[in-house]
Amino acid sequence: MIETLVQGVLLGGLYTLFALGQSLMFGVMRLTNTAHGDFIILAAFAVIGGIALTGGEPGWVALAVLPLAFGFGYALQCYVLNGTLGKDPLPSLVVTFGLSIVIQNLLLELFSADPRAVEIGTLATQGVQVGDAMSLGVLPLVVLAVAIIATALLQWLFARTALGRSFRAVSDDPEIAGLMGLDARKVYALATAIAFVLIAIAGALQGMRTTVSPSDGPLLLLFAFEAVIIGGMGSFWGTMAGAMILGLAQQIGFRLDPGWGIWFGHIVFLAVLVLRPQGLFPKTKG
Repeated sequence: MIETLVQGVLLGGLYTLFALGQSLMFGVMRLTNTAHGDFIILAAFAVIGGIALTGGEPGWVALAVLPLAFGFGYALQCYVLNGTLGKDPLPSLVVTFGLSIVIQNLLLELFSADPRAVEIGTLATQGVQVGDAMSLGVLPLVVLAVAIIATALLQWLFARTALGRSFRAVSDDPEIAGLMGLDARKVYALATAIAFVLIAIAGALQGMRTTVSPSDGPLLLLFAFEAVIIGGMGSFWGTMAGAMILGLAQQIGFRLDPGWGIWFGHIVFLAVLVLRPQGLFPKTKG
């Protein structure tokens, strides 16, 4: 049972990375990106394609993708998503749903439907022995460490920096923020750019951890969405907690029966939604 709980925490680290970008975009712009999972898969295939084209080391190729993701996210918000923002959430849902379809079909054309992975050699199988009966994979531990660092940096960015105060200001009231000299559209673009860096990190690590295929995006979106809702909107540590709860629920389900893992996570999500719709750790006012 201890091993099940540990594996649940490690899986929760990966789900944290899936969810942080979604949490950031919704927290700043109230925008639900239904193509979020597909962008994660796109990032994984960008690393796979970069390795095939350049023959470079996976880690360096993944790092090279990050500034591209930043620029892509900034441009996407400036020229596409800013035009969908407003009181009506339907335009952003329709546009990002369209982007989801485009990404899936583009990846199918370029890479076919065959599952692929980022080849990382022996790192994929290396483990750390804990006691006599348990071994933890090095890669899942790296993913957990990256998730903790990313969550801490985002929380620090929002709480301690001028950019974070700008994010909070345009989120609370973009009109008043504009009177104070802030260009909400540029602030939104910076938020999306940072979210896409997180998406690229998640995609690269997902591709290293397991195989990916063009149709995987909707499932990753679901995991990210469930983690954000369970944790509560507006708190990055809450998002991480929600991801951990989801990972633990799935691992407990897998232990009970191999077919119950994903289903058990959905049940926990629905239970939280019914009993505490604001999430377990929502952002408090003040």
